[in-house]
Amino acid sequence: KIKELFAPGMIDARALLVLVNVIYFKASWEHKFEEQKTVQRDFKLNKNEKKPVQVMYQKGTFKLGYIEEMGAQVLELPYAQKSLSMIILLPGDMADGSTSGLEQIEKTMTYENLMLWASSEHMFEMTVEVYLPRFKLEGTFNLNEVLQEMGMTDIFTESKADLSAMSFAKSLVLSNVVHKTYVEVNEEGTVAAAGTGAVIVRRSLPLTEVFMADHPFLFFIRHNPTNTILFFGKLCSP
Repeated sequence: KIKELFAPGMIDARALLVLVNVIYFKASWEHKFEEQKTVQRDFKLNKNEKKPVQVMYQKGTFKLGYIEEMGAQVLELPYAQKSLSMIILLPGDMADGSTSGLEQIEKTMTYENLMLWASSEHMFEMTVEVYLPRFKLEGTFNLNEVLQEMGMTDIFTESKADLSAMSFAKSLVLSNVVHKTYVEVNEEGTVAAAGTGAVIVRRSLPLTEVFMADHPFLFFIRHNPTNTILFFGKLCSP
């Protein structure tokens, strides 16, 4: 799925060492969406714009939670391998009709909050009508600046870099860190390569809850036994 990790010209004659790490993930839903129930619906990109997309549908028993102060729903879609799940954080629309509720979630988002919001203590099994767009995401990111902001600076500086455990070449220095991702979600499942004031409550819910993912949301793929996040993404435009 990732056909070209390094752009032309990124590796030149000065390169002494290239390190590559690739992750490929493919899993089927525990409860697959029926393709004949997929129809075209509008996806709200922002307050004023929308676009037609293919939206999948199914009604079933799923774990659902609610972040009260942000009006956000948290849905768990399990994969056939029960140790894996996709968690979707869907913000509620703001009072002005915008979709900036996503920004509220991002401002308070930490690993600890993600685990709290999606914990079994705060999610409850119920009948849910799920509307989820098909989507495919691809992205390439240069991580140099991010890593340096995190304090990883010496390795990019020739006079300070120490990679002697990897090579006897004394001039070895890290020049580029490239991260490329691919995620595809469809009726069959997923292919992927590559405190806070919020209070979580159980609402008084109707017999059937509707989870309508027709505006930007966050998602992550979790290894349930260890609570490890394998992939994390944001869908703004399917």
